[in-house]
Amino acid sequence: MDSRFSEYRIMWVIVFFDLPTATKKDRKAYATFRTRLQRDGFTMFQMSIYVRHCASMENAEVHIKRVSNFLPQFGHVAIMCITDKQFSDIKVFYGAKPLPPNAPGQQLELF
Repeated sequence: MDSRFSEYRIMWVIVFFDLPTATKKDRKAYATFRTRLQRDGFTMFQMSIYVRHCASMENAEVHIKRVSNFLPQFGHVAIMCITDKQFSDIKVFYGAKPLPPNAPGQQLELF
């Protein structure tokens, strides 16, 4: 097996963030941060969690540095790297989506 493709060498960069959205300026900073993550190849894992696949730790460090260069002024951002093997062990559960209440049917009126 080629060591370049080892599940212990391939990395996932995970960005967790909690940014304020109280003002128009805050919402713009939030949207800009998300857009820049997406432009750098990150995809949404959950609402404030984005992930990116990297071929190596060296490649992951490039993207970590890139994200650290466009951090918003306010809020909290955490970045974590895990191996492809660790990422493959994540257990994801989806609960049932709530269904809208049944709308009352039309009632026919007879005279």
